[in-house]
Amino acid sequence: MIYFIFYFLFCLWRLDWAVLFLIAALPSYLIRFNIFGIPSTVLEGMILISFAIWFFKFTEFKNFLRGKYGWKSYLENRKQRIKYPFGLEIVLVLIISFIAVAVAHFSTNALGIWKAYFFEPLLVYILILNIFGGAKNVETHRNASLRKIILALAVSAFVISAFAIFQKFTGAFISNPLWAAEATRRVTSFFPYPNAVGLYLGPLVLLFAGYLANLILNFKFLTLPTGRQVLNKFQISNFKFQNIFKVIFLATVIMLSVVSIYFAKSEGAMAGVVVGLIVFGLLAGKRARWATIGLILILTIGVSSYAPARNYFIEKATLNDLSGQIRKQQWIETKKMLYAGYWFWGTGLDNYEAAVKPFHQEGIFLKNNDPDWLQKIRESAAYRQMMWQPTEIYHYPHNILLNFWTELGLVGMLLFVWVVFRYLELGIRSHKLVELNSQFINIGLFCAMIAVIVHGLVDVPYFKNDLAVMFWVLVALIALINLKNKIVIDKNI
Repeated sequence: MIYFIFYFLFCLWRLDWAVLFLIAALPSYLIRFNIFGIPSTVLEGMILISFAIWFFKFTEFKNFLRGKYGWKSYLENRKQRIKYPFGLEIVLVLIISFIAVAVAHFSTNALGIWKAYFFEPLLVYILILNIFGGAKNVETHRNASLRKIILALAVSAFVISAFAIFQKFTGAFISNPLWAAEATRRVTSFFPYPNAVGLYLGPLVLLFAGYLANLILNFKFLTLPTGRQVLNKFQISNFKFQNIFKVIFLATVIMLSVVSIYFAKSEGAMAGVVVGLIVFGLLAGKRARWATIGLILILTIGVSSYAPARNYFIEKATLNDLSGQIRKQQWIETKKMLYAGYWFWGTGLDNYEAAVKPFHQEGIFLKNNDPDWLQKIRESAAYRQMMWQPTEIYHYPHNILLNFWTELGLVGMLLFVWVVFRYLELGIRSHKLVELNSQFINIGLFCAMIAVIVHGLVDVPYFKNDLAVMFWVLVALIALINLKNKIVIDKNI
C-alpha cells in the first residue's frame, strides 16, 4: 500500500514517466498479494492507478463530471479526435475474451486471466497512444516517444539479463535442482522457469537492434529530444554524448540478452531471434540484403556438409528431439479435444487442462533413428522401459494458434491472426513512409513480431502477465509510427 501511494503521487507528478517506469517493470507481476481476498500483482496495481489518473485528470471526461458540458458536446469532441489504430480490434478482443470467461462459467480464475491478459494490457495500449501519441506530441517530438519506450524496455532487459548471467556463474536463486546443477544449469532470472527468459527477451533483441541501427547509421539526422534547434557547441557535444551512451548501452543489452537466452537454453527463442535477424537483414537495405543472402548460403552449405550439424538441424526442425516429441503429443491430444466439441467456442479461459484431461496419454515411447525401433518396442520390455517418457498436462497447448483457439475459440484465434497480420501490414506500409531516422525502428518492430510468431510455434508467447502487456506495447509502438505517418501526410496535403 505504501508503494502504491508513492506510485499514485508519481503519476500525479509525471504520468509519462510513471508509464515508462511501468513498462520497465513488467516482471513486477511476480510480486503477488491479495486485496480483500482478491488476487492481485504490483504490475496490475500500477496499470490501474496510471489509467485512473489519466482518465480522470487528463481526459475531457473530467469536464463532463464537473458539469461543464453534457453528453452531446462530449460526443462531438470525441468525433474530432484521431481514431485509434486497431480500435475495432480492441473492442472485439474485449468482447470475445469476455465470452471466453462465460464459456468457463465465470470462474474466479477465468475472470483473473481476463483482467490480467486482456483488459489491463489493453489499458496500457490506450495509455501509450494517448500519452505518447497525438498530433501535437508526435509532430513536435518526432520519434522521442518511441525511443523513450524502447529505452524503458532496454532497462528491463538489462536487469533481467544481468541477473540471469549471475545465476549462470553462481547457480544461486534457481529453484529447480536440475536447472541449478552445474552440468544441467538453465538460468531463470526472476522468472519461475527458463523459457520465460527467452519469451521475454527474444522479441526485444530485435527491437533494440532496430533502434541501435538507427543511432549508428542515422546519427547526423538526429535532433534534440525537445525538437529545438542546436544552439551552441555545448548542446551539440552533450547530445552526441547522450547518443554515444545509448549506442553503448543498447549494444550491451543486446549482447547480454542473447547470452541470457543461450544460458536459459531456450531453443525456441534462439530460433525466433535468428529468423528475426534474417528478416531484419533482408529489409535493412540492398547491401544488407545481399550480405544476408550470402550468409544464409554459406551457413546452408556448411550445415549440409557437416553431418553432426545437419542431423542436429533436422532433428530440431522436424521436432524429433525430446521436447519436440512431447509437443507433438500435446497437439495430438488438443486436436482430439477440439474435435470432440470444443472446435468453435474453445474451452474457455483457464479451462484447457480440465478439458484435455480425458484425451491425455500418460506417456509416449520416444522415437529415434533406429530402423528397428518399433519392433524392439513391441518385443522388449527393457527397451520399452528405456524409451518410455511420461508426459504431463500443461496449462496451454504450446502453439500460438492452438493457445488462442482453445482459450478464445475459433473466432478469437482468427481475430488474433488478424491483429498480427495488421501489425505486419502496417510495418510493411510504414517502411516506405517513415523518415530515415525511424526506419530501422520500424524494421525492428516488424522483426520483433516475427520472433514472437516463430517462438510461438512451440511455446506460449502471450498468455502470461508480462508477455500480454509486451504484445500490446509492441502494437502500440507500430500504431504510433502509423499515427505519425497519417499526421505528416495530412499536414502535407
